Amino acid sequence: MTDETNGTSEAEPTVPDSLVIDLTEVRDAEGLQRLLQRELQFPDFYGRNWNAFWDAVTGLVDLPYELTFTGWDAFSASLPAEAGTLRELLDDYLSEYGQYLAVPRRIRYQ
Repeated sequence: MTDETNGTSEAEPTVPDSLVIDLTEVRDAEGLQRLLQRELQFPDFYGRNWNAFWDAVTGLVDLPYELTFTGWDAFSASLPAEAGTLRELLDDYLSEYGQYLAVPRRIRYQ
């Protein structure tokens, strides 16, 4: 007996076990949000703001098991408010949801 339920034409996006997001080319908040949307596979309707980011990571997509941001020092020096908000939201995510994840998430800032 075969399972016909997997014959859909649209596949769910898969999140890698490990992902590196390079922040060295980010120059403004909009560029950061576009990069996050692309790299974390947020849906097309992603609102490109921090409220939408929170909604995406807590209900729309699974974060990779290991997420590394490279170019963090230069990024946080040039866009300190954006860097602070991103880190705060990810810390909140780990604090609020981490205990419920079957595989713990690890986030690095390099």
